[in-house]
Amino acid sequence: MATIFVVLALVYASVPAFAVEEGEARKLWDTCLLKITPKCALDIIAYVFGNGAISDSCCHDLVQEGRLCHDTLIHYISDRPHLRANESQYLKKSDQLWTRCVSTSKIV
Repeated sequence: MATIFVVLALVYASVPAFAVEEGEARKLWDTCLLKITPKCALDIIAYVFGNGAISDSCCHDLVQEGRLCHDTLIHYISDRPHLRANESQYLKKSDQLWTRCVSTSKIV
């Protein structure tokens, strides 16, 4: 199931019709996608939208990316019509991931 979400995320990110269109939001989106590796982005998506795992190094990258970038990515994906029904669950997992990654990054 996580594979489906990863594939969907890649498709949405690569198809211009799904891109964030507002100027400032678009700039933020484009900036955020450059701050972490594609593998870490996929791991984050798999964790939040499936049952994936995330490494400590990806946690570090996520924290370096910043909370605003993380929230932008998760909100953008969870706002898809077929995911909206479980959006609160995804946002909760997103918050849990952020808290875990912040605590992990403080140790490293």
